[in-house]
Amino acid sequence: MTQPVLTARGLVKRYGRVTALDNADFDLMPGEILAVIGDNGAGKSTLIKALCGAVTPDEGEIRLDGQVMQFSNPMEARNAGIETVYQNLALSPALSISDNMFLGREIRKPGPLGQWFRMLDRNAMEKRAREKLTELGLMTIQNIGQAVETLSGGQRQGVAVARAAAFGSKVVIMDEPTAALGVKESRRVLELILDVKRRGLPIVLISHNMPHVFEVADRIHVHRLGRRLCVINPKDYTMSDAVAFMTGAKEPPREAVAA
Repeated sequence: MTQPVLTARGLVKRYGRVTALDNADFDLMPGEILAVIGDNGAGKSTLIKALCGAVTPDEGEIRLDGQVMQFSNPMEARNAGIETVYQNLALSPALSISDNMFLGREIRKPGPLGQWFRMLDRNAMEKRAREKLTELGLMTIQNIGQAVETLSGGQRQGVAVARAAAFGSKVVIMDEPTAALGVKESRRVLELILDVKRRGLPIVLISHNMPHVFEVADRIHVHRLGRRLCVINPKDYTMSDAVAFMTGAKEPPREAVAA
């Protein structure tokens, strides 16, 4: 039986009297795109924040490749191989594309210049950034040194996805990657997501956009009232079914709850 890459068991997170996670479970299988859907306030954002180190659960455990992980911040999750593309992209608009790609993990020059004077190896960073963007078919961006603020929304999203794909060695989490994009740019980002999957990286996709979810997801994790309600195969259910499970209008089948 295939072992999940990333699992969570019995996660609990309380904010005062509000329980955001109520014994939540989670499983991400190798090489899959797992969509996470849920109504506003269902706790899916807290679940994702727990998985990427932005929130520390009060109870429960998270395992990556079978090993128990305790992330106290997002940097620890990144170092373990979990990369996240946030809804607000977390890019620095005034910096160049290559500077954004290497933000927080800059390459320093070899020898004393890098070691003592902490000089950056810009050529190495630009070369690697260009390679990564080309791999993902994003070299419509002419100048790797141009500021991110000069890019379109779709191109910025592309840079954020390329950064995650470049450094995410085990898991890539994408939070509403098409939320602020037009039809054409959304299409490009969906293709990017599929490209990343083809390179063997499993992806967690958080989205409100049901057509996008049903187009690219291999499985759909439905989150409701702070926990995993069920996991469904998009080939076996309709969008209306998914929304009905999510809102509580319909009970999920027993086999999906056990998944």
